[in-house]
Amino acid sequence: MVAVLAALQNPGRVTHLVLAATSGGMDMARLGAADWRAEFARNNPDLPDWFGTWQQDLTAQLRTLDIPTLLLWGDADPVSPVAVGERLRSLLPKSTLHVFAGGDHGFAEVMGDAIAPLIDQHLVTEN
Repeated sequence: MVAVLAALQNPGRVTHLVLAATSGGMDMARLGAADWRAEFARNNPDLPDWFGTWQQDLTAQLRTLDIPTLLLWGDADPVSPVAVGERLRSLLPKSTLHVFAGGDHGFAEVMGDAIAPLIDQHLVTEN
């Protein structure tokens, strides 16, 4: 969400986005996501409260992000299911979605060898 907000608040300064298994500022429950907040707060008491409580619907604003956006999702993620990535793909005009087989919510931590080349290629995409 920090990256999406930065891009929305600084048009022209953010040239590319890479979003991995995020909410994108949408209603996650409507897209079949499991609610992770209570358990996460219990397991991470030192994190700031806003991390699990901040919610804002940015759906209408997402269409204005006319910058190359790489969407990375795992197909076994109950926290941010592929439906979220597909919805973001439909809203973000210059986005590409890559889905990783067997990837759960932590897929980016273990699939770096497959992800890094996609990010490298994405960053040379012209705006």
